[in-house]
This record gives sequence, C-alpha cells and structure tokens, in this order.
Amino acid sequence: MIEPTTLARPYARAAFEHARAADALSAWQGALEQLAMMTSEPRVSALLRDPNKTADQRATALEGLLGEDAPAGMANLLAIMSDNDRLALLPEVAGLFQQLKQAVESTVAVHVASAFALSDEEQSQLAQTMEARLARSVTLTSETDPSLLGGALIRADDLVIDGSVRGRLNKLAGTLTQ
Repeated sequence: MIEPTTLARPYARAAFEHARAADALSAWQGALEQLAMMTSEPRVSALLRDPNKTADQRATALEGLLGEDAPAGMANLLAIMSDNDRLALLPEVAGLFQQLKQAVESTVAVHVASAFALSDEEQSQLAQTMEARLARSVTLTSETDPSLLGGALIRADDLVIDGSVRGRLNKLAGTLTQ
C-alpha cells in the first residue's frame, strides 16, 4: 500500500510551485493548514466520505469553508484532489507544503518538549543555539511534558535531541538488559 505522504507529495509540490509563482506562500500555507484542521472535524470528514456528493460538490464545500480568504488557484487544487478522491490527504499536503516553504526560506521549525516550562530567556537562548547548529533561521515552539521527568526533547525535522531524564533512563535500562 502506498504511504499517504507519497500520494500527497505531487499535490504539495504543485501547490507550492503555484503559490511561489504567485508570491502567495503564506496565504497558501494558512489556507492549507485551515483545510487540514477542517478535515479532521467529524462533520466535514463525513461530508468528504458522503457517497451522495459528487467530487465537485465536495471541493466546492471545502472551498466555501475557506470563504473569501481562499487564495487564487485553491479551487483548482481542491477540484483535482476531489476528482482523484484524495481530499483526505489535505493534512499531509499541508505538512509537505510547510516543509517546502521552510526549505526555500531557509527556516526550520523546532519543537521543544520540556519537563518544566521554559522562560523567555531560555527559549531565546535555545533558539540561538539551534540556529547556530542548523545554520538556518529557527521558529521555536515549546510545550511542557511532565513525563520527561527532567531535561528536554528537541525535534527539528529529522533531528531529535533527547536530553530528557526519561530518555537517559530508557537508554540505561536498554544497556543493563543487554
């Protein structure tokens, strides 16, 4: 079976190239993120699976949910995805679009999970450190996860830095059981 990301990639690339040519990357990213969130709603999800609706009706309904904020060309993307029964891939398309945008803008999204809330100073210092390490501009988001016990877990694209106490204990347990 083909992975959803593989199926979503051509749509994300086409949307990205269109948005880039129209100088509307941010508008497209916002719209795709909105659509991804909407498709996870039970009523919208049911609408997308309704066998009584045509592909055109599904695409038009999603475009209507975006309202007048829909960027030019979004209707075409939705129509093509609907014709190919791929509207359920909108979350993957949004994620891939964001990755393409970050690569062009030379930015990376860094997510930090820490056992305790990080102060603004700690977040700023961490962002500077990650910018130096990755040689890219960083957009930092953080969350608190008490299950880490202490330390932090940092994710940036494929890079994972596990400096948590839970991670160290798991590593130690693995070493002891060998």
